[in-house]
Amino acid sequence: MLTPKLLIAYDGSPNAQSAMQTVANLFPGATAVLLYARQPLEGFAAHLEGHPALEELQELDAAALDVSERIAAEGAELARSLGLIAEPLIASTMATASETIVDTAEELDVDLIVLGSRGLRGFKATLLGSTSANVLHHATRPTLVIPSEAVASARRSSRTMAGTN
Repeated sequence: MLTPKLLIAYDGSPNAQSAMQTVANLFPGATAVLLYARQPLEGFAAHLEGHPALEELQELDAAALDVSERIAAEGAELARSLGLIAEPLIASTMATASETIVDTAEELDVDLIVLGSRGLRGFKATLLGSTSANVLHHATRPTLVIPSEAVASARRSSRTMAGTN
């Protein structure tokens, strides 16, 4: 069986790290691109042309890009330590994270999109949006959403408590 080419959405969170460990166990030796999707501050700063604050925002955005690069590099390093053949990729776009993930999966012609699940429910999930749900609804490629053990445990507890009421 050939190993798939993976696109792993990675933000450095414990849930993303947990998803990486799971996918490395499922697809040992697979090729993976670790995608960190960031939104540059240029959209926010567009109306500040000529304003002295624009320079501060540009410096802040440069610092944010440096952090993004570090997170993606650390993710690729973690993936390699788990046996994947991995490279980092930063996407700086005005699109949402979910749009960036779906578009990048198409551009790279990956076999599988992998995301961790944050476990948001109810109003928080509605208010903040769910990257994993949006990717699932819009992707044209197979997509795997992996809950961390903490998220899975909380979901089990929630179901158990709902069953006792």
